[in-house]
Amino acid sequence: MNASYSPSGVCVEAAPAGAHGFDADTPLSLELARQFAASGYQFCVRYLTLGSDEDASDLSASEAQDILEAGLALMAVQHVREPGWSPNAAMGKSDGQNTAAHAKTVGLLPGVNIWCDLEGVADGTAAQDVADYCSQWFEAVSAAGYAPGLYVGSDAGLSGAQLYELPFQHYWQSCSSVPEIPQRGYQMVQTLVPQPVNGIGIDADQTQNDQLGGTVRWQVLTERA
Repeated sequence: MNASYSPSGVCVEAAPAGAHGFDADTPLSLELARQFAASGYQFCVRYLTLGSDEDASDLSASEAQDILEAGLALMAVQHVREPGWSPNAAMGKSDGQNTAAHAKTVGLLPGVNIWCDLEGVADGTAAQDVADYCSQWFEAVSAAGYAPGLYVGSDAGLSGAQLYELPFQHYWQSCSSVPEIPQRGYQMVQTLVPQPVNGIGIDADQTQNDQLGGTVRWQVLTERA
């Protein structure tokens, strides 16, 4: 793995292909994170608040430290609006700025993947409006030093070719039926987990190299107490 940033034993690395992890909408304590690590999970994706005011149920600085201390790598994804929302450029800029600010607050380092959750777009939304939202989100997150990624969920509002034309270089395939990304493909694939694991609901995720050799980038603690 190639480390790109390493203060105080924390760094951002290119993830290997075949790593098993999970995403969860439930805060993890140090004990719970250790249970997942002991169960064979290698990384966790936790949520960042959509609005400007941080929600107590979303990733915090202390939780991020606990996840890393437990031996799990960490990435983050921003919450999405309820199904039937109508994206536009101004919304993308605002959402991207919010998630970049929250990422900095919780201690995520430059270069780590922060994911935009694209799903539930209202029927009839113009593809250009969706693309403008995504591009403005990308620009805001990239300007803050992070590696923007796109989670492609159901009703994303764009075809595979249109998704490929976006500025993203990191794509995450949801467990829904979604388009393939031509010429690139996905760097992470989600699988539905119907039953709770270690007492909480999760979806499973596995990393892979895309067709251009790209990989997800996660944050790890290289020196644990």
